[in-house]
Amino acid sequence: MTTVWVYGFDQAAEPDKYVLGGKGANLAEMTRVGLPVPPGFTIPTSACHAYQKVNQLTEEMKQQVIDAIARVEETVGRKFGGNPPLLVSVRSGAPISMPGMMDTVLNLGLNDHTVEALAEEMGNRRFALDCHRRFIQMFGDVVLGIHSIRFEQILDDVKSIAGVKTDQELTADDLAQVISRYKVLVERETGEAFPEDPFTQLFMAIGAVFSSWDNPRAKVYRKVHEIPDSLGTAVNVQTMVFGNLGDDSGTGVAFTRNPSTGARGVFGEYLINAQGEDVVAGIRTPQPIAHLRDEMPEVYHQFIELCNTLEQHYKDVQDIEFTIQQGHLYLLQTRTAKRTAEAAVKIAVALVEEGVIDRATAVSRVDPDQLDQLLHPRLDPNAKVQVIATGLPASPGAASGVITFTADDAETRAQSGERVLLVRAETTPEDIHGILAAEGILTSRGGMTSHAAVVARGMGKPCICGCDSLQIDTVSKMLRVGETVLREGDLLSIDGGTGRVIVGDVPLTQPELSEELNQLLDWADGIRRLGVRANADTPEDALKSRQFGAGGVGLCRTEHMFMAADRVPVVQQMILAETPIDRQDALDQLLPMQQGDFYGILQAMDGLPVTIRLLDPPLHEFLPNLEKLIAREAMLRERSAWDLDNEETQSDLSAATQMLRRVRELHEQNPMLGHRGCRLGLTHPEVYEMQVRAIFQATAELQQHGYTPKPEIMIPLVGHVEELHRMRKMVEEVRQAVEGETGFSINCPVGTMIEVPRAALTAAEIAKEAEFFSFGTNDLTQTTFGYSRDDAEGKFLHQYVDGGILPQNPFQVLDADGVGQLVAMGTEGGRRTRPNLKVGICGEHGGEKRSIAFCDETGLDYVSCSPFRVPLARLAAAQAALKQAQSRTNSVASVTH
Repeated sequence: MTTVWVYGFDQAAEPDKYVLGGKGANLAEMTRVGLPVPPGFTIPTSACHAYQKVNQLTEEMKQQVIDAIARVEETVGRKFGGNPPLLVSVRSGAPISMPGMMDTVLNLGLNDHTVEALAEEMGNRRFALDCHRRFIQMFGDVVLGIHSIRFEQILDDVKSIAGVKTDQELTADDLAQVISRYKVLVERETGEAFPEDPFTQLFMAIGAVFSSWDNPRAKVYRKVHEIPDSLGTAVNVQTMVFGNLGDDSGTGVAFTRNPSTGARGVFGEYLINAQGEDVVAGIRTPQPIAHLRDEMPEVYHQFIELCNTLEQHYKDVQDIEFTIQQGHLYLLQTRTAKRTAEAAVKIAVALVEEGVIDRATAVSRVDPDQLDQLLHPRLDPNAKVQVIATGLPASPGAASGVITFTADDAETRAQSGERVLLVRAETTPEDIHGILAAEGILTSRGGMTSHAAVVARGMGKPCICGCDSLQIDTVSKMLRVGETVLREGDLLSIDGGTGRVIVGDVPLTQPELSEELNQLLDWADGIRRLGVRANADTPEDALKSRQFGAGGVGLCRTEHMFMAADRVPVVQQMILAETPIDRQDALDQLLPMQQGDFYGILQAMDGLPVTIRLLDPPLHEFLPNLEKLIAREAMLRERSAWDLDNEETQSDLSAATQMLRRVRELHEQNPMLGHRGCRLGLTHPEVYEMQVRAIFQATAELQQHGYTPKPEIMIPLVGHVEELHRMRKMVEEVRQAVEGETGFSINCPVGTMIEVPRAALTAAEIAKEAEFFSFGTNDLTQTTFGYSRDDAEGKFLHQYVDGGILPQNPFQVLDADGVGQLVAMGTEGGRRTRPNLKVGICGEHGGEKRSIAFCDETGLDYVSCSPFRVPLARLAAAQAALKQAQSRTNSVASVTH
């Protein structure tokens, strides 16, 4: 059976983006419904995989391409390599859009003979030579591997000799000279003449586009956006139409709604007398699409009508590339538009209100990770700022950082801990690593659809483009705006929402949920099964969590309350106490402090559960650093040797010696597995008793004031049921004592944090003593893998991920196959003993969408995450529920069939 390696745009009955790529599927769909698409064909993603195995096209592939070209020739009445010449573009098209990451070749099919035929047909020799010049340059860069700057240097030399500044001012004779020098460059660099045979050009270009799937920038982009390497790219071969035929021609990119703000109305840009790459490359600053109404009114109205048709057909905002050739409009592609978080939310809600999609679809449309863009600080509107320039607000948000002028410098400085801004004339796909490292991007050229704008929006980074008042000198690493001169390392701020460029560091304001986001999250709450709580250690965090829609506190870490400057001396007094009386004196001082802490948090979460974890870290973490203590004690000992009569020096030495001795006693070889958690509570019960009393006294006090506190006490690091049994007995004794003292009845479930594999394996036993489980997935990941997180992430884990040993960092995405199985096993075992056992997770995974989906699938009751990730978790939990519902529907359908 012959494998199908080529699909004509008019041959795909049910376009599948995983076969044809997103671009190919949409071209087939647009062709099917009769839109003005230049004819062509798609080589599927399966061919990419086949090509990569042998690094060449098979003879079967080549023959099917030749046959497909013949069909296009018949359709358009042109001849590939003949007269009138058929020219094609060769473009990538992955199943998931990766704008600018892979390679494109335009005007393919031109050679010394077809260029003359094209010139004669169009009556424009300069146009034909310009197309030939562009083709050799793109082919030389993409296919032959000669860096584009080598061609640009030749082009600049010829412009200098001709005494002109722009490409458009070059004459036909000038362009002929450029072409001649280009060919000399190619032969010198490759050892062979530039290929003249059109099919040789085509096969080489197809191979190069397949190879570009694995270029460095595409790999970085896929890693950032978590796109599987296994997808591959399709290749689209499409009849060329020309936007550079004069003032009645042009090219552009448009969105059916504003991709930055979500506002209704077609939003885009175009260039007269230009080819497609000119718009996105940022070489010329284009005109807003609205200006087309004045220059070509008929084309403009036709284009607006087509935009509306496409949005209604795909039921989502479209990103459209178009070309106008001598007054005729052609659509080169459409795809679902990349958009900012603000726009994604606004568009999803608007489409529901317009009756285009339902609420469930709207909830599924917004990527939870995008919400981070809306939940981070912005420039303080009340701050006094020095605005030195204004550009196009290409991607909203604000950023401050030191100026860097190259992607490499941005990456280097960011790795050393600096916040950086990447400042360029324009960015290219090769700058992807610098964009990733930067807080924001500023360019002097390019428009709202330039490379910098599109990539920044996709990453959620603020970006300003087309700020043409900037004079950027990358050699001297200097930026000039009028009389203001800034150099690399100087601080600069950008406001991607307004386009303002500001000198210095600017204070930021805290975010608030928009009306549209609240609406979307309300819909999500009506869909999700999984509860969402927050990790909050202060009343302020608890209040912020509640404002963001948290259904309680899933983790209150009491050790953080001991870190305040006024408390550390008291905590150290408690740790260093030589007698029970001295220790009790310190605990008596800490008790009212803790009671105030718990009162504030329980008050902020009135009526909602608050899970309070008793002291978890080992005591030595509250004492000074051992190495520093040794150095200080040595210094004091030396000073005291020649200052024997100074009582203050002798007293300092005695205190330092005592502190050093105690720190050495408490020092542990492996603190994570040492004297911490419930082990600390069992050996120093007075510490846990103080904390439990503070919780219950705060609860009684709140009840007295008319509140409804709902505390839950969590015993950390339990690995054996007897540990929890003894700790629970202590809690009950303190509860009864406080009830007797206050006269208030206190309801407080007692549970445990499951952080070691033994607890998960013996969950059925532990559930006899626990009313709830909360999986501490950070420590459970460490104990399951045998990784120290700090050491692993600092030394080898990134190599594991980059090298494919691990699919993701398991501290960021829950390891479903290992750690996840312990979570599932522990949940099942616990509920076997206690069917109504409440189960959640409270590690960082509680705010990560794939981990949340796993928790929903496993039947957990809630996830808990940082306050600013609560909206993200609410949305992700709803999407997980929709996925589960779809899975059940598919299962029923499968059984039915």
